Amino acid sequence: MQISKDGRSWRIGTAADVSWIAGNTTAGVSITTAIPPVFDAYATTYQADDVTVATYEHALVEDLITHTPDQPWWLAYLDTGAHDVVFPHAPRVFLYWDWPYVLVEAGPEQALTWRTGGHMRHGRGALPDLFFPADRSWLVSALWDDTWTCVGGPTPVIHALERDPVANARQVRPGEDALPPGLVRE
Repeated sequence: MQISKDGRSWRIGTAADVSWIAGNTTAGVSITTAIPPVFDAYATTYQADDVTVATYEHALVEDLITHTPDQPWWLAYLDTGAHDVVFPHAPRVFLYWDWPYVLVEAGPEQALTWRTGGHMRHGRGALPDLFFPADRSWLVSALWDDTWTCVGGPTPVIHALERDPVANARQVRPGEDALPPGLVRE
């Protein structure tokens, strides 16, 4: 299925496009609640109080662009009923605990600009709730009730995020609690 936006036609994803995620995460508090255990390294990241949402989101995306060959990205927007899903009439795919997402094939520019109604982590911001490149080399996912974001990918990607003070990332092991120090669960 294709949907038009910005004078272009965009492919809407199906369950097959996220089948590698669906059913491959585990309930609990570890990073594998949001990210399947298929990557070399994992991290959590969140916006620090002294950094704007736009600055944080741009830093995260720029770090990912630097370590990703040019290719489409899959962007997924969780339909909470209260947050912008960009394409409100598009079919949904279901992940995690049967949460409905709008999944669209686009790119990093759209990841930073399409959402205008904010997301659940800050009530503002543009980033999709889940996104990954077509080659599935990394995955970024923020679960509905978390104020942080989980990342899985190659070790160089995770190390780049750790070195970037604006990305505010820390590496975690698959069985480790994903909760970043200083944050609390809601």
